[in-house]
Amino acid sequence: METIAVNQFNSIYNPRKIPLFLPPTRCFCFCIPSTSRAPHAVQCATRFRPCIDIHKGKVKQIVGSTLTDQSENGSSSLVTNFESDKSAAYYANMYKSDGLTGGHAIMLGADPLSQAAALEALHAYPGGLQVGGGINLENAMKYLDEGASHVIVTSYVFSDGKMNMERLQGLVDLIGKKRLVLDLSCRKKDGKYAIVTDRWQKFTDVFLDAQSLELLASYADEFLVHGVDVEGKRLGIDEELVTLLGSLSPIAVTYAGGVSTMEDLERIKTAGRNRVDVTVGSSLDVFGGDLSYEKVVEWHKEQIMVNI
Repeated sequence: METIAVNQFNSIYNPRKIPLFLPPTRCFCFCIPSTSRAPHAVQCATRFRPCIDIHKGKVKQIVGSTLTDQSENGSSSLVTNFESDKSAAYYANMYKSDGLTGGHAIMLGADPLSQAAALEALHAYPGGLQVGGGINLENAMKYLDEGASHVIVTSYVFSDGKMNMERLQGLVDLIGKKRLVLDLSCRKKDGKYAIVTDRWQKFTDVFLDAQSLELLASYADEFLVHGVDVEGKRLGIDEELVTLLGSLSPIAVTYAGGVSTMEDLERIKTAGRNRVDVTVGSSLDVFGGDLSYEKVVEWHKEQIMVNI
């Protein structure tokens, strides 16, 4: 895969110099896969994407791999890093005030309290947040109508350990490719990254590689990828996964998992070749951690300014 300048792109692929309508605050490179005759627009600025994780109506930060219905003895096995006394709408308003876009509100369970909290966040920041958690063909349009910019889907498409192309096509037919984010959260299996579903407990037979990412990119506007083995543990990022995403993803992709320092943000920027956005959760001081939210927002704005 090679990166070419816009003027070189025009001479090869756009000789009539039809205007390219790209967002003014983002720098884009055109990456030409050797097997493709058409270019992909890939961002050249790493952005901070904020999150609101909702469990039983409360904003929480948890260790995602512990999210199960209940343990074998009937008691909850959930490991919670932080539970906020502030509402989901409070965080949505904060992100709106700071000009952060493309963040996500995730319902960690389909209970009515979590659904209500997610809707409050969407109403507080219409068009500014994506929403995920239990999204399917029956409710996807509802969340878009309530203000979500995109819906995020995993288990509905990756069901029973396999990719259900009929369901995926049905979603695209209903809401359109440009409003769909595929959650490709993954864990290592036999040395490769396998997509996991059902609260990250079940492995699918789909692995993240050039072929699968190219196929799925034709159905989605973005990817969201949690490095499940490090997510919520504040032990550092999965740099190998970030490198894979930066090298192979043909569309915008956001990585989440293990960020605990400002240095981790720079590592993602480098390993992801400025093509991978980042979500930070448990480590932020607004979620009980030590990493300054204000400093992360400042870093985010610096990345955007450098690439204007």
